[in-house]
Amino acid sequence: MIDADDTLWENNIYFERAIEEFIRIVDHPELNDVEVRAAFDALEASRVHTHGYGTRAFHHSLIASYEHLTCSSCTHQIAAQLACCAESIRSADLALLDGVQETLPRLSEKHTVILVTKGDHEEQHGKLLRSGLADHFHHVEVLHEKHTAAYETLLQRYDCDPAHSWMIGNSPRSDTNPALAAGMHAVYLPHPSTWVLEREPIGSPKTGRRLLHLANFRELLHHFG
Repeated sequence: MIDADDTLWENNIYFERAIEEFIRIVDHPELNDVEVRAAFDALEASRVHTHGYGTRAFHHSLIASYEHLTCSSCTHQIAAQLACCAESIRSADLALLDGVQETLPRLSEKHTVILVTKGDHEEQHGKLLRSGLADHFHHVEVLHEKHTAAYETLLQRYDCDPAHSWMIGNSPRSDTNPALAAGMHAVYLPHPSTWVLEREPIGSPKTGRRLLHLANFRELLHHFG
């Protein structure tokens, strides 16, 4: 099982740029940039479980955060600026991460490879098609949330033995830790721009399971090639 955003292609860097523009738009008279960012992160964290992930949910968080921070409704001008922030993410070039293009086909020749991502169904499938990687996945799963129960369900759905199943991704919260809790092995591929809400200490694998820390996607061939 392989994650998509910030494991196969760049994703969070575009959100970070949009947030920087959001902070400029807010131009808060009392809070500094770090404090505005912290307020935005807190509000977004409170919304993701009900509003989900992806650009549409992010756009709504921008609006809600602006109104919360300024204690005022968005004018047409502000609304247009926030819409541009979201659109900058949707229109961003899809850039594969180092080693993905040559490594994934070789992995899919030897293993059953399942894309396991979360977010907006249409948006994630669109990115997969744009990436040119779709043919290298045997199955594709776009989940509402990636927690331990979700991985347990996927293991049952595809008749996968946890002792011979791996989750590969950059997010401790959504990839590494819940997969380990489900009794799988895991590969942690750190990304320098992993979303702040996806960061947490990495747990330990269960007895008989392994946790690998690799520098890039290409290194997977040393273990699974």
